[in-house]
Amino acid sequence: MVKIRLSRKGIRKKPFYQIIVTNSRNSRDGRFIEKLGYFDPLNLNKKLQFNKNRMDFWISKGAILSNRVYSLVK
Repeated sequence: MVKIRLSRKGIRKKPFYQIIVTNSRNSRDGRFIEKLGYFDPLNLNKKLQFNKNRMDFWISKGAILSNRVYSLVK
């Protein structure tokens, strides 16, 4: 099953998340198919940025949004 979820990057106590498309069996920070955007909880100006067209493409192919990604993009 293909999922759209967050992958944690950054250093300790300064998280930075990438919105990725991956197989649900892969680990959180493991292999991914495509990077769709990012989420920066510490930066107030550019907090969330993602490619809406590619996200719609993957959803049409059957990808499922994680709960956190769904709450961010709704």
